[in-house]
Amino acid sequence: MAQSRSLRARRSCLAVPGSNPKMLGKAQGLPADQVFLDLEDSVAPMAKESARGNVTAALNEGDWGEKTRVVRVNDWTTQWTYGDVIAVVEGAGANLDALMLPKVQSAEQVVAFDLLLTQVEKSVGLEVGRIGIEAQIENARGLVEVDAIAGASPRIETIIFGPADFMASINMRSLVVGEQPPGYDVGDAYHYILMRILMAARMHDLQAIDGPYLQIKDLDGFRRVAGRSAALGFDGKWVLHPGQIDAANEVYSPSQVDYDHSELILDAYEHATSEAGGMRGAVMLGDEMIDEASRKMALVVAAKGRAAGLTRTSSFEPPSQ
Repeated sequence: MAQSRSLRARRSCLAVPGSNPKMLGKAQGLPADQVFLDLEDSVAPMAKESARGNVTAALNEGDWGEKTRVVRVNDWTTQWTYGDVIAVVEGAGANLDALMLPKVQSAEQVVAFDLLLTQVEKSVGLEVGRIGIEAQIENARGLVEVDAIAGASPRIETIIFGPADFMASINMRSLVVGEQPPGYDVGDAYHYILMRILMAARMHDLQAIDGPYLQIKDLDGFRRVAGRSAALGFDGKWVLHPGQIDAANEVYSPSQVDYDHSELILDAYEHATSEAGGMRGAVMLGDEMIDEASRKMALVVAAKGRAAGLTRTSSFEPPSQ
């Protein structure tokens, strides 16, 4: 099984109901980094099985360009999970990048999902381990177990916060998903949850994805909420409407100034530590001292900038001796 996975761009993760062929078609031309075709909450129980066919056809017949293609199946407490996996992987596994497992509560659920996925891959002759897993944390138990969940399978690529179900699971007194609950007037009620998910993800070199903001016409609100998780280091956020895509792509990308500066730090530090640069481990770059820690921080910003398609607008000139 594949042990190392490349990090995909996931600044904007667009949710598309699998029961709506029109929306499945429209999503292909939108500028989201990732599209996940949903078989879970956005699909009514009586439409679950027919939605599988819509999703399979969209994956096989659609033009998704460079988008990451994901299908969210139903969770293990339902009767649909195994049928979702078999239908989608047998029908369109070659055109699928990952499966999203919602409401994950334990590492054992991920292990079982991995085993089922492996069996289906083998049965249809697909490369075992190529299809990734996205694990969605949506209740208190899932958060408590998130460290074990993040390390449960080498297939896992992302840990996702599912705010609506999570808010219900802890009895949070709010009906507005993603916003601060009434009465919580100091700090951020979601800070611990987001940091807990982020730590588990980074411990296993995974991406961390924030959940949706349901007030789809309130772009200022979307930017405000997205900005909080982006500031912590999250890689992206769910979008529920095409109007949120550009905002997500912008919020989860470094600015041009920060990207240029990160590349400058990397070049300057590489030169400083070389023989030509005097083999120095710490050096001044303008008014800023840079060292190995600076290099590591710059690598993060540079990687996100490159993934976002940014290009440098300046170059490093070694100082004259």
